[in-house]
Amino acid sequence: MNRRSKIAVNAVVGGITLAFAVAKAGRTEEPPKAAQAVLRVRAAERSPHPIPRYITGKFAEHLGSNILNGMDAQILRNPTLADFPFSSGQTTPDGVVTFQFDRERIGQQLRQGASRLGWPEGEIAPLVEARDDGLACWWVRVGPRGSVQVSPDTAPYGGRAQRIEVRAAGEGIAQWTYLPLHRVRKFQCEMFARSPDMKSLTISLLPSDAKKPCATARLADVSAEWQKLTGTLEVPADLPADKPYRFAITADGPGQLVTARCLLRPADHVGGADPDVVRLLKESRLPILRWPGGNFASGYHWEDGVGPTEARPTRPNYAWGGVEPNLFGTDEFVAFCRAVGCEPMICLNAGDGTPEEAAHWVQYCNAKADTLAGALRAANGHPEPYNVRHWEIGNELWGRWQVHWTTPTGYVDRYRQFAQAVLAADPTIKIYACGAPVMWGKAWNDTLIAKTSGGLPTRPTEAAPILKITTDHPLVGGPVSAATDPMDVYRDFMAVPGVLEKKWAALRDDMQKALIQEPRLAVTELQIFARIGGQGGDGPRRLSRENLVTPATQAEALYDVLIYHAAIRLAPFVEMVTHSATVNHGGGLRKERERVYANPCYYAQSAFAALAGATPVAVEVKSPTERAPRVIGDLKNVVPPPEYPAIDAVAALDAGGSLLISVVHRGTAGPIELAVELDGFKPAATAEVRSLSADVPWAANSLEKPEAVKPAVSQIGVQAGKLVLTIKPYTVLRVTVPPASNPAR
Repeated sequence: MNRRSKIAVNAVVGGITLAFAVAKAGRTEEPPKAAQAVLRVRAAERSPHPIPRYITGKFAEHLGSNILNGMDAQILRNPTLADFPFSSGQTTPDGVVTFQFDRERIGQQLRQGASRLGWPEGEIAPLVEARDDGLACWWVRVGPRGSVQVSPDTAPYGGRAQRIEVRAAGEGIAQWTYLPLHRVRKFQCEMFARSPDMKSLTISLLPSDAKKPCATARLADVSAEWQKLTGTLEVPADLPADKPYRFAITADGPGQLVTARCLLRPADHVGGADPDVVRLLKESRLPILRWPGGNFASGYHWEDGVGPTEARPTRPNYAWGGVEPNLFGTDEFVAFCRAVGCEPMICLNAGDGTPEEAAHWVQYCNAKADTLAGALRAANGHPEPYNVRHWEIGNELWGRWQVHWTTPTGYVDRYRQFAQAVLAADPTIKIYACGAPVMWGKAWNDTLIAKTSGGLPTRPTEAAPILKITTDHPLVGGPVSAATDPMDVYRDFMAVPGVLEKKWAALRDDMQKALIQEPRLAVTELQIFARIGGQGGDGPRRLSRENLVTPATQAEALYDVLIYHAAIRLAPFVEMVTHSATVNHGGGLRKERERVYANPCYYAQSAFAALAGATPVAVEVKSPTERAPRVIGDLKNVVPPPEYPAIDAVAALDAGGSLLISVVHRGTAGPIELAVELDGFKPAATAEVRSLSADVPWAANSLEKPEAVKPAVSQIGVQAGKLVLTIKPYTVLRVTVPPASNPAR
């Protein structure tokens, strides 16, 4: 055939498409025409309220591998060799998690967990067997079952220790793990142990496909008294990174060993924290980090987490199951924040905690070293006050899954007691009340506002703390039928920020009507929250784990930026967002097999952080619209069905005079040609476009493809105060337009 055939050519840079005509079979075809939209920026109309620096914050909780084996660099599982209770998935009437007791189910959870963690297949069955025999969870024997005997024992400061009795040298205990060998080859081991008859121990690392250890260290001077033992292991440079290694503690001869903890850290840790996590959060310009929960906060007693680590107790985790070894406490949290460069925010235990305990915590953080609490902090190695300014009084105490949940009036009583105590400890701090989600919690919020908005104290000697800042946890979603169109789930989530914006405005108005001056809102947990499992729908299964939009997907990136846009439009009411979460919980960073990579929302949040402190300017958007099908439970009662523009945008002027424009294309109908008209601003000839785009809203990164969704940076010309962007669906952009250079220079 002599006629030339050409295929379509699309130059795509992060969702911005330059489409070229197609010549095929001798005829020319134009690509489908993009829908039209206009964004008019009126730069002369400036808001008096700069963009809050705290709206791109994050949240961390002692849940799963968010902090331990996440933010924390310590590698081993169950390093305090504790009894390890598994959650049953149910709670008592008081909101305390109940633990699994069925041995078969516990064994199943152990096998599933070991498989997920990458244990060699042949080593999983001995894990269950060892646990049944009295060895701490996630540890196995090194040596025959008849030769290595294990039993529980007691640590010197209370709690569980592990006794190991061996008949021969080279026997002991071990666990399989991955190591961050892509980054570092040297590892530091710290044990707290004693032996009535051994003089030395050996620690080692064994690759999964080897018969001999690749790294060993001898821990000498073991004695009958408890002491800290340390050693260093170095893996040869020629060994691969992505395979499991067995970390083992073995005896140099027959005898007994009792150990209360064994920690393994990479030598490049940052004050105990994972250096990759620290680096990525620092690069994201993280402004504030909320801790220690979450549900965990309602059962957390801060004094368990300070002082020498070997003296800290290991407790059951009454929010999530498993244990809390208290290796990451207040001092480690503040050090982590300082390494990242962010401010700390602490959520107080207003569940089974007391006002006095909360006040002592504030004093520990903020009092001078010549006070009782400040002296304790100084004795722990931190003489200077931490000056923690943000304190939240309780977490989700309206929920029956919360330890010592309460009623609306019950919380008002607690809020008054806690507020009075912590403000007496430090009157300069900011306190945040526990509000209920605005999607359904108006009765709780109305009670909170009415009973804390001033008036006479209930007793002559009682101060009446006045509500200034309340909180919201819009964890929207819930169960969705498997018969649901996955795109309908996405469409619903794209409508939620607009619904929240209206409800937050109504909350602000309610607070103002109650004569609360300068009311504020902090969104202290945020993520999309759908799961498969809803009832109804007789059609074929269309929704799966692969196409459900979750916090790990591109949809979360769009959703979060839409929330930031709403916060700016409500300025100065919404002053903080701490998104869920840092690592391995919600959206942000993932750490699998000791490699850290980013979810799409990390990139979107990092890009938006550049707008902190900038001055918002007026914008006008004309865009095609879409409508929420209302398949997620939180939207089913919203009438009429929410309608929203496919294009949403805000703009602001930064300190250097550049115009920053944030744009989200949340529509599903196809690309949109967006004409951006700049009024009241003299632009340079070229603008920078930083874009994050995906072909489907459930696109995500993974350990195998950690950069499947990542930002792209390009340049675009600006002519006659106008620039034109053709934007694919599921794209978030940050456009930076520098000012024209001064001709007089």
